[in-house]
Amino acid sequence: MNARHLRARLRSSLRGWGGVGAMAALCALAVVCALLLPLTQPPGPDGADGGSPLTRGVQTRAEDCHPQDQSLNPAGGGKTPTLDAIKDRKDRRLIVGVDQNSYRWGYLDPNNESGALEGFDIDLVHRIAQDLLGDPDAVQFKAIPTSRRIEAVQSGEVDMVVRTMTISCERLRDVAFSAPYFRTGQQVLAPKAASITGYGSPLAGKRICSADGSTAHDRLTADRASGVLPSSADIRTTVPNQLDCLVKLQLGEVDAVVTDGALAASQAAQDPTVELKGGLFTDEYYGVAMKRGADDLVRQVNRTLRDYLKDPDGWRASYTRWLHPTMDQGGRKSASATPPTAHYR
Repeated sequence: MNARHLRARLRSSLRGWGGVGAMAALCALAVVCALLLPLTQPPGPDGADGGSPLTRGVQTRAEDCHPQDQSLNPAGGGKTPTLDAIKDRKDRRLIVGVDQNSYRWGYLDPNNESGALEGFDIDLVHRIAQDLLGDPDAVQFKAIPTSRRIEAVQSGEVDMVVRTMTISCERLRDVAFSAPYFRTGQQVLAPKAASITGYGSPLAGKRICSADGSTAHDRLTADRASGVLPSSADIRTTVPNQLDCLVKLQLGEVDAVVTDGALAASQAAQDPTVELKGGLFTDEYYGVAMKRGADDLVRQVNRTLRDYLKDPDGWRASYTRWLHPTMDQGGRKSASATPPTAHYR
């Protein structure tokens, strides 16, 4: 029943009431109808809602709680156009955007004579290539700055990005993500001698660095606008690559860095004069980013992750080799030391 019919029935039922009472009831009904009407709008041509800001707001808030649970079930089938295109390449290689400056994640070790990239993310790339092409080395690595990760996927410059990339509801509008392969959160990195004790009020009047296009920068911007972060906190310093923030911290150009705790731990291992301040203040998950619509590739990567996270010689062995030395300190096991559980949409 639409709002017009409801009003007509109410007018009929209100005969004999006082004018003021009837008008009040009609006004109340109008408010109810206005709130209900957006929820009854027909879907748009793309299957989305009819454009109601209220509906979109509710959906966004709901998704914000579990962005890591939005990926496709690996058990799905159907046509495989993306996978076929990769396999049909003349050089038959997977093109992957990675970092080459993140210690223990994706980096070039000067002591490695082969000159090959190493790290936790790089191990995952090799497993994906093994499962997809039968050769763990059938990969063309491309160094992609933090600020260009989404652009590189959308343009087709790379097949995927495996680069400590947090799954978020906002990013899900631009790219598709695999199921999560690592759990972390935002944390503060600052000199050991600094009086900074963590996030929030301790950052009042401090110069803070974050990577452009990162969830850290998004969080800083939102929290300063809402008052969670003091208005005196200076968040203007952004860099293309997250490691550049550590350089600025070392040069004294900023007072603190906000980034993923897993990355911050690796940077603290590189520079003994800095340390993590306070605990994680968000709960986030890394995923493999791919082009929207490449469902067959997403499902394939999720099949790899399903097995990789359970394999003692897979995820756990890689964590022990690369991240255990920096993540698990003082005899304490980090929450990140357990592979995340996948929940598909």
